[in-house]
Amino acid sequence: MEAAAQDMRAYALVAIHAAGTGHPGGSFSAMDFTAALFLDEMNLEPKDPKWHCRDRVIYSGGHKAPALYVGLAAAGFYDMDSVVTLRKCGSPFQGHPHCLKLSGVEVSTGSLGQGLGVGVGQGLALRLDDCDARVYVVMGDGEQQEGSVWEAAMSAAHFKLDNLCAFVDKNRLQIDGFVENVMNIDPLAEKYRSFGWHVIEIDGHDMGQILGAFEEARATKGKPTIIIGNTIKGKGVSFMENVGGWHGMATKDREQLDAALAEIASQVVTKEKVDELLESADKWLNDTAKTIVSDHAGVIATERSYWWNEGDSMQVKMDPTRMGFGRALKEIGGDERICTLHADISKSICITDFEADNPERQNRVFSVGIAEQNMMQVAAGLALDGKIPITGTYGVFASGRPWDQIRTTICYGNLNVKIAGAHGGISVGQDGATHQALEEISLMYVLPNMHLEVPCDSVETQRSSKAAILDVNGPAYIRYAREATPIVTDANTPYKFGVANIIRFRQEEPDFIDAFEQKLSTEYKNEGETLAIIACGPMVPEAMRAAWMLKVERGIETRVINMHTVKPLDKAAIIAAAEEIGTIITAEEHQVGGFGNIIAGVAATRRGFDRPLRIEQIGVADMFGESGQPWELMKLFKLTAEDIAAKGIELLG
Repeated sequence: MEAAAQDMRAYALVAIHAAGTGHPGGSFSAMDFTAALFLDEMNLEPKDPKWHCRDRVIYSGGHKAPALYVGLAAAGFYDMDSVVTLRKCGSPFQGHPHCLKLSGVEVSTGSLGQGLGVGVGQGLALRLDDCDARVYVVMGDGEQQEGSVWEAAMSAAHFKLDNLCAFVDKNRLQIDGFVENVMNIDPLAEKYRSFGWHVIEIDGHDMGQILGAFEEARATKGKPTIIIGNTIKGKGVSFMENVGGWHGMATKDREQLDAALAEIASQVVTKEKVDELLESADKWLNDTAKTIVSDHAGVIATERSYWWNEGDSMQVKMDPTRMGFGRALKEIGGDERICTLHADISKSICITDFEADNPERQNRVFSVGIAEQNMMQVAAGLALDGKIPITGTYGVFASGRPWDQIRTTICYGNLNVKIAGAHGGISVGQDGATHQALEEISLMYVLPNMHLEVPCDSVETQRSSKAAILDVNGPAYIRYAREATPIVTDANTPYKFGVANIIRFRQEEPDFIDAFEQKLSTEYKNEGETLAIIACGPMVPEAMRAAWMLKVERGIETRVINMHTVKPLDKAAIIAAAEEIGTIITAEEHQVGGFGNIIAGVAATRRGFDRPLRIEQIGVADMFGESGQPWELMKLFKLTAEDIAAKGIELLG
């Protein structure tokens, strides 16, 4: 069993290396438990994965997907070699598990704290069906910071679910540091006992203790069992062990990969095997890329390429919009009213720039751990006493998970809470659908008293963040992205909160930004354009590139409207486009209609009817995202300038 666990570590590591991203730390700490679970404990039938009386397993910490995937492969659900396509576009091995793509995955996971509750439901269903199968739920220790875990723990004990066995991979580390420093969960065993659980504490790397714990759990009647496994993050590779940075990082090159594999010492994953696996991964990547590029090339016929930085002119610099948010916090952080609240993924979203070079601000930094709902409640309390709390996490967790707290406590009371919704859009990339925020514009726009900023680049993000934090008195949500995107504004570009920018292509220049003139909508005069593109966020640069393409290729004059402030909306700019142009395309890196339907609703209120109103929308077409490279996904989901331009030509006939 120990050798099998090492083989599984080796396969998982190669897959993560081939992806260039992934989560080796937690996958390795949970691997011994995974091997015992799939190879000895669970009753499964790979040829009939939906067999009703099978044992169930839920990896609630979906980022440990590599461990789950190699566990399923070891159990015979598919060939182990196929896992090497991890996190690649079109692969069933998504960044976080997806039950509709991969056989053997019970439920899609990725948002922490939800697996135990699902396990309770499955345990109840098995009891109703008089089936003696068992349910296993694998959680992390940082995950215990989520309040939903304790709601599930309470219900499991209340229902006396002795067919439910949970495992806590207690490796003591989460992204922001040691669990005890971020938000202490101990004494964990005593807490579960007080909730009515049978608790077993073991060395999570001792195979004998793991198997013994399973036996004890099966023999326990009348209550659920939790196995707390004391583990080592990155177990099996010395330079990964107990290092928080290896939570979500791949080996940087083949030399580092080989060094790690040498320590794992798998007799199966030899150097020759690694070569074979990496070659297979490259083939998948290249074949998929060729298909996507080929399909994208057919979107619109042009005389030359207009893709970013492919020509000698129209060059553009790239910078993630999240960097602008960080720079804003650094700049305005001297205001003693400002406090920041961290929810574990702090450095990634740049909220730590507030205190990184200013340690005197540390007393105004509060880590709440992986607990987004509580973060909003704490922020509300700070705001009630005159502070300006800035909360931040990935957009899917910032907007969706605590929506009721935002609605009822923050917006209803018009509290001065600021929310940083990071990693918005499909371009988040290889983490996949669970982490690609595609719904926040809808969720935030509908809330009374909310203000909503969706800036187009890192420069505008810095400016809009400052405005939302210091100039707006009330709730404000700032949506920004992860991937480096074009910088299309500078310090001289006009910006005013609540007022859109009108952007017009003038002529090709060495630098992309200089080819356009930008004015506030309140200062713009109609130039008789035949097409309007109204966009927000990083879709604004794509709209600008489309305007360039349409002018050079077809002579079409386009008015690009940068609607950086989505609420309050610059209705006058929209109505002007409807009355003066009539043909409008909306563009959003979001579920289609979330932004577009807002624009269409305003456009429909026009008072001038000299020309027909035609509106088409570019966005994600009512589907969830996909793992893949950011720009690869932009093409796949038809969110590029080429797609916008093709739609414009179609509209204009």
